[in-house]
Amino acid sequence: NIYVGNLSYGITEEDLRALFAEFGDVSSAKLIIDRETNRSKGFGFVEMSSNDAANKAIDELNGREVAVERFGSTKHGPGKKGLVTGVAAVDTDQSYSEAP
Repeated sequence: NIYVGNLSYGITEEDLRALFAEFGDVSSAKLIIDRETNRSKGFGFVEMSSNDAANKAIDELNGREVAVERFGSTKHGPGKKGLVTGVAAVDTDQSYSEAP
């Protein structure tokens, strides 16, 4: 389970999945959504099918600037970018949930 932080609000789960798919098979990609605004909180979690792929993704993506339009069009239009920082492995035995 990989924590992905400091994401642009324009990045979707599909964008996140496509970004990590560069490094291997993605089992799941989940953005955490604010219940009141129905907007991304700017972080999420990605699960990959192998530890090697997960470690490679962590090494390659931490601190990388990502152009949203590269991974899918959004209502925010072209040219929006976000930093992918805080990419780190987390304990896969723990579940994640949105705070109330």
